Formats: sequence, C-alpha cells, structure tokens
Amino acid sequence: MGLRTGLLGYGIAGRVFHAPLIAATSGLELSAVVTADPVRREQALAAHPGVDLPHTAEELFALDLDLVVVATPNRTHVPLALAAIEAGLPVVVDKPFAPTSADARRVLQAARYRSVPVTVFQNRRWDSDFRTIRSLVADGALGAVTRFESRFERWVPEVWDNWREFGAAEEAGGLLYDLGAHLVDQALELFGPVSSVYAELDLRRPGVEVDDDVFVALTHLNGVRSHLWAGSAAPHHGPRFRVLGTTGAYVSHGLDRQEDALSSGKPFDDLSTSGELGLLTDVQEVVGLPGAYSEFYRLLVAALAGDGPLPVEPESAVYALEVIEAAFTSARTGQVVSL
Repeated sequence: MGLRTGLLGYGIAGRVFHAPLIAATSGLELSAVVTADPVRREQALAAHPGVDLPHTAEELFALDLDLVVVATPNRTHVPLALAAIEAGLPVVVDKPFAPTSADARRVLQAARYRSVPVTVFQNRRWDSDFRTIRSLVADGALGAVTRFESRFERWVPEVWDNWREFGAAEEAGGLLYDLGAHLVDQALELFGPVSSVYAELDLRRPGVEVDDDVFVALTHLNGVRSHLWAGSAAPHHGPRFRVLGTTGAYVSHGLDRQEDALSSGKPFDDLSTSGELGLLTDVQEVVGLPGAYSEFYRLLVAALAGDGPLPVEPESAVYALEVIEAAFTSARTGQVVSL
C-alpha cells in the first residue's frame, strides 16, 4: 500500500499526466478521482479499476487520504489547494500555481502555517531535450551560454471551446499562462533570476479572447538572454531549442514524446529526443537523455518520507508568476519591465 492519493480533475492534466504517473509510482496509490463528467468517470474507472469516484472536492477531503493532486481549471487551483492544506494534506498543484503571484504567496503562507508540503507540477523539467540541455550547459559543452531560445509552436487555427481559451481574468487562460509557464520555468531553471522582461502578446485567430501568439525576452542577472515563443496558429515551427554559446551551439526540433506516450497508454519514460551540437556546419548528433516525467512523483514520495527536497520548490513557481506578470505589464505598456 502506498500513499493514498486523491486526484481532483480528470481532463487532459488529470487523465493524461497525473493519473498514469501516480499509478506507475512505487509508494503511491491512486485512491480517488473527482470529476463530474459522466464520460470521464467511466474513463477513470476503466483505466483504474476500483478507484473511488466522489462527486465533489468536499467528498474527496472526507476520505482517508495522504496526498491530494489539483489538476482542475486554473481558476480553482487556489481554493482547492487551500482546502487541501486546511485538511492537513500535502498537495500537488498543476501549473500555473495560481492566477497571480499574490494568490500563490497566500497558498504558501497557509502551507507554512499548517506545516503542509506544497509543490507544483512542472513536468517539463524532465523533458528529454531539456534534461539534455541542462547537462550540456553544466558540462560547458557550449562554452559560456549567451542566448537561449525556446519555442512551443502549434497549428490550431480554430479556437477551442475550453476554459484555456476563455477571456475572463479569473480563468488565467491564454498561452502565456499555459505554455509560457513551462517556457519561463525552464529558462529560470537554467539561467536563474532576471533583471528585466519584455513581451509581445497578440490575439491572432478569429474570435480568440486570450493571447495565442506570445514572445517574451528575459535578461538574466548573469547576462544570458532568453527568447521564448508560444503560438497556437504557427504555420511553420521553428527549433524547439536553440542555445548559443561562446564555443558552440545546440539545436533541436520537435517535442518531447512522453505526452503522446502517456495519452496512448504506452511506456512513457526512456523516450529520447535528439539534437545537433557543434559550430556552424561542423556538428554532431546528440542523442538526448531519456525523458523522465516519473521522476516528479518518485522525488515527491521521497520528500514526503523526509528523504530529500520537494521535486519543485513552490517558491520557484511564485517567482515564475512574477516574471509572467511582468510580461503582461510589458505587453500592455510596450515597455521593458525591471524586476
């Protein structure tokens, strides 16, 4: 028997990422899933026979649990995380941690007061290509890094009927909150805090209510510049990563394949991407480190047993939200924002 885990939400985040990862992690047991959608309830029971299916968060918190995972729409992250903390339960919150950094700090304050662990699901720290870049940078394979370029570009010309596309501020919709939460987190993980933020946010598709074309430029305190893109209507996709250094560069195309594997029920770890490392045309293929989304929950189990830190320190997610908020301000004013 592992830690009895309750999952709030069985949309893309809950069904594709959290439920399979929890079920596959030694030391965890997927005990309950909350979703009001009848089809999703059937899906949850088919994929995880014997799982409890309470209808509400209140019913979930009444169960005998050891851990709660919040994988619901962004507007509900804060109240559900606070409810879990009030119940004394360690909690994983899907990204973005909260709609605002002030909300996120409120959650952390409550967690510290109750001495309850809180972490944020930044799974793309364990993408194959990102793990490879982290290793190359640490080994000095590029010399001193000067510029970091990162993209999540898609061709989705029609607006989805989904909360991620809704314009109300409390929804925290749009690409800067969605994919930008990964882009900013990865840049901060590699190169640390920033001194300034510049951003361009546009609404490109007919009828869209939120940003679907994003560019963010970060100047890190160490001098590295990060240029980050996200787009839903990109008819051509640039490199996923391009990292420039004083002695060489690393370039990769395409996305980490773990999400597709998880969605189709196939083995999801040990999938690698590849890229090219070198100088101008003198390059060699680099087979990436394997993807490792399961590391998040393995590290969480260890942390809850007192054997290591949380997989993602929540303070890092608060700072990433401050950077995202600065990007919104920059896009609105057309000015560079200092942090």
